[in-house]
Order: sequence, then structure tokens, then C-alpha cells
Amino acid sequence: MLGSNNGKTLIGRAIDAIKGDSMIGADFFYNELRRRDMDFFTGVPDSLLKDFCAYISTNAPPSAHITAVNEGAALALASGYHLATNKTALVYMQNSGIGNAVNPLLSLCDKDVYRVPALLLIGWRGESGVHDEPQHITQGRLTLPLLETLCVPYIVIKGEEAALPAELDEAFSELKRRGSPFALVARKGTFSPYKAAATENGLNSMISKTLTMSREEAIEEIILSSPRDFFFCTTGMASRELYELREKHGLGHERDFLTVGSMGHASSLALGAASARPDALITCIDGDGAALMHMGSLATTGVRKPRSLRHIVLNNGAHDSVGGQPTAAFNIGLSDVARACGYEQIFCVDRREDLRLALAAARNGPVFIEVRVKKGSRADLGRPKSSPIENKTAFMKLLCGM
Repeated sequence: MLGSNNGKTLIGRAIDAIKGDSMIGADFFYNELRRRDMDFFTGVPDSLLKDFCAYISTNAPPSAHITAVNEGAALALASGYHLATNKTALVYMQNSGIGNAVNPLLSLCDKDVYRVPALLLIGWRGESGVHDEPQHITQGRLTLPLLETLCVPYIVIKGEEAALPAELDEAFSELKRRGSPFALVARKGTFSPYKAAATENGLNSMISKTLTMSREEAIEEIILSSPRDFFFCTTGMASRELYELREKHGLGHERDFLTVGSMGHASSLALGAASARPDALITCIDGDGAALMHMGSLATTGVRKPRSLRHIVLNNGAHDSVGGQPTAAFNIGLSDVARACGYEQIFCVDRREDLRLALAAARNGPVFIEVRVKKGSRADLGRPKSSPIENKTAFMKLLCGM
């Protein structure tokens, strides 16, 4: 056990914690951190933390905030900052991102290695007793035990401004005493809503203003132009839109594998399937944040050269599903990266008619199509009615039975 309080383990303390009726203002939380001389923030945006992320994106100096491509990289950024300043940084993430952070937590920041302190702010998706999507249930149940296994002490914050100063005092005291990471676990509804000003950098803003095609329109063009393809679709809004578009057009769902979790891995799923079934037409519908999260997968695809694989990245320059925080995807030239990795055909389009032409020409794989789309989605966008197991079973029945 990591610790106890009046005979209770940390997990017991979390279960017994009383969730208050009030919430914490993002400005209040930020200012309490600044009062404790914390002035560097990094991480991967999360829906439960989106109001705090929006606040620091708008109010922290640009040099003090870096949106990382994955949670492990965020810990490395925080560690580099510590090595240069002897100060502690804040690393924010969804609890699903703990998996990406395990390596640096244990082999970099751990007290028996380099002893690097970092304050982790973790959004607790899938908390027991709180309705959530299937991909979050097991992660939610194991979040606190996993932190204990990783020897990361934590507090489940109450979500009350009156309680926050004492909680932060305990966290910072432990950071100083242990010299290694400490976590604040945030439940759903911890932070009060914050309406951010535009957070796009100059290039993002300039490109965004020229875009007219929505992500949903792009997906519609893709599936209508590709009736024989099998699709691996990334997590978030894209999978939800794909599902509803099938419903709209009276099409079945058996050709779609909706990757509701495992952000950044849809292209590797597609590559695995294309390697096993070179006779099948395989398309990955990816997002820019997901493609950046595990961008090394592009190199594997480019080297393996599956002839029947198309990798389509819907690039809106934002983490659209968790608050719209900007990504670096408009700044780096994703199409150029794919070309350097060995993709055979490269297209970059931002109009529906050009997407249609690219899809018709793209059969000498591996193909990379970057589709630049505007941010946002329909307010009434639903969720898949089938379970992940039902989705998998129908998909495998068709693909394996070809």
C-alpha cells in the first residue's frame, strides 16, 4: 500500500470522498497553482479537463504551455523543464493516457531512477457508478489501483474551491518530500465551464478560415465512393459520424470497425488487417491528433507497402472531440511526412470534389490522403447503438468470410 488515512487506503479515501455541489473555476485552479510557483503546463487534452485546458491555452504565456502528442511525451517535456529549472510542471491527461505514460513514470521519473517530480492532473473517465462509454469502464475501474501499482500517490479532488488549497498543499508537500510524481484525480464535473477565446496559432487560424468542408461531409464522400472497402475508423467524433452516415444512407455497419478507444492505433489496426488480407480493400479513417500521437506508425506502413491500404487523415488542426484545442498538424505537413515514410501515392485536398477525384485515383498503395476539414460537428450527433463486441463480430464475419 502507498499510504493510509485513519486506517483507510488511498482507494478507500477516494471512495469515501464527498463530491460537493460546487465546482472549481479554471481560473481559481490555475491561480492556486501559480501561487505555488508552478508555471509550466503540458499534456494531452481530455473532455473532463477541457475547461482547465481551455483556460491555460488562453491565459498562460505561449512558452509556458505545450500540447503534447501523447502522455509519455508530456512527462518527458515536464522532466526536461524540471532538469533546466529545478521546478515542477503540471501534466494533464485522461486516465486512458496513463498507459502511454507508464514507461517514463517508471523508468524516468521514479524515485529509484532520476526522481523527477511532476504534478499529474488526471480526468477520471469510467468512474464506478457514473455512466460512460464502454471503452472507459475497465480503465475507470482500474485507475486508482493502477496508480497504486505504479507507486504514484494521489488525491481524488472533491471539486470544491474551499477544499482545493488544502489538497494542493498536500500534493506539493508530497512532491517535495518524495521528489517523484503525484496525481490529482478529477471526477466528471470537477471544473466549471470556461468559454475560451480563440486558441489557434496564426497558421492554424489562417488555414481554418479557408476550409468549407466538414468532417462529416468528407466521411460521407469516402464511404459513398468506396462501397467495397473495409474501414478502420479512429476514436471520437469520426466513428460516431461514420455510424450515423451508414444509418442515413440505409447501409449496414458490417464494413466498419469503430475504434472507440486506443487513440492513435487505428492505422496499425488497418495495417495488420491489410497484411493478413492483401485481397481486401482496407481504408483507415484517421484524425490529425490521433495520427500525431503515434506518428511512427506511418513509417511502418510506408516500409511494409500494403498495396490495398489507404490511410485517410481528416485534419482540422484540433483535438475536436475533447474541446477543440489546437494540434500541430497544420504546421508540419502531414503529407510530406507520409511521402518521406514511403507511401506510394500522396494527396492533400480540402474540397469535396477534389476528395472524390483522389479517392478514384488512389489504388496504388499504400495511399495517404490528407483531407483538411473545418472544426466542429452537429450538436445532435448520436452514438453507435451496437456494442463494441457486436461491431467486432459483424466486421469479422464479413472480412474473415470473404
